[in-house]
Amino acid sequence: MEGHRPDSRTEARERPEQRAEVHLIERAQKGDKAAIGELYRAHVDMVYRYIYARVGDAVVAEDLTAQVFLKAVEGLPNYEPSGSPFAAWLYRIAHARTVDHWRQEQRRREVVLDEAVPTASPPPEDRLIWQEEWNTALDLLARLTDDQRDVLILRFIGEMSLSEVADILGKTVGAVKAAQHRALAALARLMQGT
Repeated sequence: MEGHRPDSRTEARERPEQRAEVHLIERAQKGDKAAIGELYRAHVDMVYRYIYARVGDAVVAEDLTAQVFLKAVEGLPNYEPSGSPFAAWLYRIAHARTVDHWRQEQRRREVVLDEAVPTASPPPEDRLIWQEEWNTALDLLARLTDDQRDVLILRFIGEMSLSEVADILGKTVGAVKAAQHRALAALARLMQGT
């Protein structure tokens, strides 16, 4: 049936924050710009951090984050709560945008010059050390499996709980714990080799 939504709404009503989010989504689906803005503000940081950790470039991460939310707004009329949080849907869109970005990059292979000079930044030597450490971390993350990388990015860069990561990835908390353990062990082995 077109207007009937299955038991997913019942599942989403289990927690007050899920009820509030479902109500916010319903308002956004009706074109309420304030509700769309609230959804954006609630999730933009998580989406940006995830993408930035995957691409390692702030400008690209900002562009891809904008694309994720544009795609989300376009798809909002067809979105139906499935018991998973709204963030899980956004995560899937972000993952798809990131994969598309890397496919395009492989075709393009051009050198990007960073012309942006921050106005209020730490001393150059601190910035170089931080950038080198960040690049090393991104390199190590890139050597993990996609599943391991996603768990670590969401847990430690996205600062999410095990249950939030489980909801987003569609896994059990136990599976997320196991993936996190394997990922951290793999990182430790990689760091010993560097």
